[in-house]
Amino acid sequence: MITIINYGSGNINAIGNIYNRLNIPFKIANCPQDVIGAEKIILPGVGAFDETISKLDSSGFRSVLDKEVLEKKIPVIGVCVGMQILAEGSEEGKLPGLGWVKGIVKKIDVNILELKPKIPHLGWNSVKVSKQSELFNSIDEEMGFYFLHSYYFECDNPGDIMSTTFYGKEFASSVNHDNIYGVQFHPEKSHHNGVQLLKNFANLNA
Repeated sequence: MITIINYGSGNINAIGNIYNRLNIPFKIANCPQDVIGAEKIILPGVGAFDETISKLDSSGFRSVLDKEVLEKKIPVIGVCVGMQILAEGSEEGKLPGLGWVKGIVKKIDVNILELKPKIPHLGWNSVKVSKQSELFNSIDEEMGFYFLHSYYFECDNPGDIMSTTFYGKEFASSVNHDNIYGVQFHPEKSHHNGVQLLKNFANLNA
């Protein structure tokens, strides 16, 4: 069963509503014990990096997630800040991230960009898939997804970049390393593409 981690960050109900409409079983994990036995894990996320990782730590989820994801290889997807905390750290804060995907989260610095985009990156943008994955089956890349962020994930290994998006510069809009996935955009706000992506995640071959 898909398990959505409730650690006080992210639009859990919106994701749950999509799975209800798709008739795909899911549960919300309100404590670490609820994660045991999960077949897929979703890490939602809204807000700042340090606040998000602090909530994950204080809620007691971190150790059980490390075991389920790193040892048992349960597929996991992080959404927005939920993707950013997969990194080793962030320029936004001082706390270490989960470190599941090697890299650092950096600020979109308009001062060094020739094209000066507005910050935060807010609204719809296309994606360019650079690494084939079942996660992007039947996705309209040109239509893209809904974004809301001021920081981006810079992967150490370019092979971990699953898709890119251009906003003043090209950045990783999704990442993948083994059973670990992350999307910078909000599938729960991205209409057909978002519904399809969440369906694809549910159907991933573990």
